[in-house]
Amino acid sequence: MIILFDLDGTLIDSTDAIVSTFHYSFDVHGTKHPSDEAIMSLIGYPLDIMYAELGIAEDKVWNYVDTYKEEYRKISTIKTQLLECATQAVELASEIATLGIVTTKTGTYSEILMEHFGLMHHFKVLIGREHVENPKPHAQPILKALEALNYDSQDVWMIGDTKLDLISAKNANVNSVAVLTGYDDASTLSQYTDYVKKDALEAIIFIKDNIK
Repeated sequence: MIILFDLDGTLIDSTDAIVSTFHYSFDVHGTKHPSDEAIMSLIGYPLDIMYAELGIAEDKVWNYVDTYKEEYRKISTIKTQLLECATQAVELASEIATLGIVTTKTGTYSEILMEHFGLMHHFKVLIGREHVENPKPHAQPILKALEALNYDSQDVWMIGDTKLDLISAKNANVNSVAVLTGYDDASTLSQYTDYVKKDALEAIIFIKDNIK
């Protein structure tokens, strides 16, 4: 079995890090700030799409992205926390499956975070934004993870907190479980998966209990 985890809102809470870094980038470029709510509503999308949705002109988006990445690298471990039960979820999952991470975050920073939390050794692959041309909800990130894991015909589960994770799973023809620790609510998530659980640990227990 293969179990793939999203990061933000699934295993970690980096809301403070993300929101504060967005505000920092708007300060640096002398642009009026969006609201915290506007930023949070876009978490899960690639940074360039987030900035475009927040009103930054196409020819300036990557300047903001570069500023964001420079600051985020400095503060990510300080302002990011593991979600409750995340460690238990990963440890239990590692007993029943081969694990991977599929995220829209920059892979380099994601690996640093998971090393910081002492969990990276449980994962055999980490696919971040820089590893794919087409991020979630496209199937490519999941398919690239499976390719790296020499996938054949095992059961595959994707665990995530937004519709992007679930649509990506559907596009890749793998199973999905949604969790309520992140950025989409139950009514939204239930439109894209049959399984909505409280958190990652409950999701892993569900998968474990349903092993064929």
